[in-house]
Amino acid sequence: MNGDDVAGSPPAAPVPPTSASPLEPWPDTVRWQSVSRDLIWVELLRLATGLLVVAAVLVVGWVVSGSGLFGVALAALLLFGCLRVVTIVRAVRAWGYAEREDDLLVRHGLLVRRLSIVPYSRMQFVDVSAGPLERAFDLATVQLHTAAAASDARVPGLRPAEASRLRDRLTALGRDRAEGL
Repeated sequence: MNGDDVAGSPPAAPVPPTSASPLEPWPDTVRWQSVSRDLIWVELLRLATGLLVVAAVLVVGWVVSGSGLFGVALAALLLFGCLRVVTIVRAVRAWGYAEREDDLLVRHGLLVRRLSIVPYSRMQFVDVSAGPLERAFDLATVQLHTAAAASDARVPGLRPAEASRLRDRLTALGRDRAEGL
């Protein structure tokens, strides 16, 4: 028994754990929806395409010149590729969105975590897009556009049905909220 305890007094109630530090931008009070893990493959293929082009240039330069600097650059490119694979996997897992009563929350980021809160009443239009790689993996991206260009948010890696549902819901909520202004 330490000196602060009083005999016969009930023990202090445990302090409930807080969700996170004040610097944690992702509230635990909402139900986050994650994006499809297939987005990892899309991003890895984009990375591989870029790395192969740069590697081909370096190999040709190495063969033509015989300089060891091209070999060092190739090794650095390989190291960069490995690090980027790890960050892509973690970055895709960090993407998420949550629909609340008056706004949509979009989170992403590893080193710099970002939370965008887009009020439904501020949305001007919602765009759904899918590039060739996204279509190959049956994915789409929902892009929200507001009056402030810096506040536009996007949710990549959604199945087309979910992207359409989210687009229709956000459009309807935006229209309903805008009428109340």
